[in-house]
Formats: sequence, structure tokens, C-alpha cells
Amino acid sequence: MPALTRVVRRAARPLARPLTGVLGTVSAVATETPEVVLTFDDGPEPGGTDRVLAALAEHGATATFFVLLTRVRRHRSLLDEVVAAGHEIALHGVDHQALTGFSPAEVRRRTAAGRAELEDAIGVAVRWFRPPYGRQTLGSWRAVRSTGLEPVLWGPTTMDWCDLPQAERREIAQRGVAPGCIVLAHDGFATTIDGVDDGPAPVLDRGELIGQVLQDHAARGLRATSLGAALDTGRLVRRVSFRS
Repeated sequence: MPALTRVVRRAARPLARPLTGVLGTVSAVATETPEVVLTFDDGPEPGGTDRVLAALAEHGATATFFVLLTRVRRHRSLLDEVVAAGHEIALHGVDHQALTGFSPAEVRRRTAAGRAELEDAIGVAVRWFRPPYGRQTLGSWRAVRSTGLEPVLWGPTTMDWCDLPQAERREIAQRGVAPGCIVLAHDGFATTIDGVDDGPAPVLDRGELIGQVLQDHAARGLRATSLGAALDTGRLVRRVSFRS
């Protein structure tokens, strides 16, 4: 039976490729350059973003920050610091509510408004969008795409939204790491001010964690960069991913 399953999967791959090209969400970068794409969600947040920026500067790394407008409005100076440090800004949402709870029309309205507000704040075009919790339906995906933004998911993660020993987070963050992978980390933690209640924030030094993760990447001969910069030598990889 396993052999038959493999045969069926191989036969289905050519049929799936057109679907992935049309409906796929960015999940990695195909590249031979020894670099990973480092991304941060849920900021800007004092005590998180500033420490992450210091760690990135120390290691000569860049990243893509998927920001929340609820945080940008409160901590505009931190957003300015991220931009001044040469990092890429992307949209995570007007707030942190899952888009799957809204109609496609409302998703489009919220996302378009969020993009316009963020572009006004940073003065450059925004290309990427990460759906809160990584949750999206075909309808919400189409709504986001209609605003000109491209949804982005991830591969390896630091698990920095959970209360875990730092050593365990560090070990988890290296699982699946390879050139072109998109690494998920956070410089903030969404709360009721962002329209959600995910419980208490984990206790950790986000800057310390990222510094350790970057050291582990360097030990593998990898450096961290933003998604936009990674496309200088690579191309986007997409996969179909819908979950409500």
C-alpha cells in the first residue's frame, strides 16, 4: 500500500503544479545562496522590537517585520527605528483577528485600508502580507490578493509565543532550517488591544533568543536576510495552504 501511495503522489504532482502556481501562498525561496529569510510578527512592541533590532545589528542580519496597525499607531517611533535600520516592512493586519472570521468583502476592505495606512507611515510600497495565525480560506486569500498584497507563510519557527525553556526554543528553531526557508519569530505578542485574547505573554528575552538563533544559523554557514532581499538571487516558492 505505501508503494501504491507513492506512485499516486508522483502521478499527481504534474496536475498539482498549475494549482500551486495559481492559488499558492509564498512558503520559501528557492535559492543556492546560503541564507534564510527571517521574519517577525506582532510588533512593534517596546521591550521586544528594540532588543530584536539590537541582536540583528550585532549579527549583521536583516529581516522582514510583519506589523500590526494597532501597534504601529501606539509605537510609531519603533516602526521608524525598524525602517531606519534597513529592514523590510510588511503587513500582518489592521489587528490580530483571524481573517477567516470575516467575509471576503470585509477582508478586502480591512486589508486595503491597512496597506494604505502602513504605506503612508513608511513612505514605500508594501508587498507582503501574513494572515494572523496563518489562517486563510480561499475566499480570504483571494481578497488579500485583490489588494495587491501577496500572502506569506513560513517553515521553521522559534516557538516564541509559548512558555518553553530557551534552550528548547533554540533547538526547535533549527528544525528544517535550510537555504531559502522562511523562519517565523515574533518581536511582540498580540493581546486584547489587538482584538484577541491568547492568554498571558510568554516570559523571554526576544533579543537574546534571536541572537542565539542567528549564532546557530551562522554555525551552519547561513546568514539571515529579508524576503525582498532574498529574491535578488532566488525565486518564490508557493504551496496551496488553506485552513479556517
